[in-house]
Amino acid sequence: MDLESFTIAVLCLVEDLLAESAVDPGWRRVRKRGPAPVLADSEVLTMEVVGEFLGHDRDIAIYRYFRRDHPDWFPALGRVHRTTFTRQAANLWAVKERLWRVLLDRVLYDPRLSIVDSVPVPVCRFGRARACSRFKGEAAYGHDAGSKATFYGFRDHLRVCWPGVVVAQQMAAANVHDLAMVPELVEGAAGQVLGDRNYWAPTLAAALAPAGVALEAPFKRRAADPDPERGRVLGRVRWRIETVASQFVERYHRKRTWARDTWRLTSRALRKTLSHTVAVFFCQLHGLSPLAFDQLVD
Repeated sequence: MDLESFTIAVLCLVEDLLAESAVDPGWRRVRKRGPAPVLADSEVLTMEVVGEFLGHDRDIAIYRYFRRDHPDWFPALGRVHRTTFTRQAANLWAVKERLWRVLLDRVLYDPRLSIVDSVPVPVCRFGRARACSRFKGEAAYGHDAGSKATFYGFRDHLRVCWPGVVVAQQMAAANVHDLAMVPELVEGAAGQVLGDRNYWAPTLAAALAPAGVALEAPFKRRAADPDPERGRVLGRVRWRIETVASQFVERYHRKRTWARDTWRLTSRALRKTLSHTVAVFFCQLHGLSPLAFDQLVD
């Protein structure tokens, strides 16, 4: 479909998800008093989801893109200042999380086969880390195995269910080991949970087994692996999360953090996940491979 049709479809989906959330007795209204915003929340969320899908990861980039290139799609945007748009988008972080959870009920995936991994999220260039005042006391130094370099920031820990749907997400400082985040990621899960060699932990696997979670990973050291064939099989299945991680890095620019505080960092992380899940949903709806995002919009 073309970009306009995709944008309209996202807007309709967002409005449906908002309406579905509103009937939940446990859902709290976004605003309890005051005038309604010039831009409807559904419009802001749609611009964020579509903007992220197109690679516009900064609030100002999303704002300028729709105001400059598609003023007819959201006419009220012309009467809204950039800072107002940015604040409204950040204030909707809980709504984004709620919509993502509701949307997961509509996406097809296997809840009994999931994969865990993490994506490095630097908050500044390494050379500026000592002088960086952002996220002081929260961010830390860590190692990026992909680029084989040290970075300063966080890790975005993901659990992805087959065939590539993000169902759990936790942010932690870069020096927190992947294994430490597994109990949070698999909370409420059941079935097989696959990881790379970094997740080899027989003690943790035994602790999770009574809850119905089977944590499986190849032996810690490849050269000493007692069952290399099993390691190769696990590696082939586990590679699906590498595809998802590469989409977050390349299309959604997950390694570029423009946020200056945890509030905005959380909001932007959630909108990337929401946008990714929306794209998977429409790929399935149109009979495409779930991660064939390049074929979704002409």
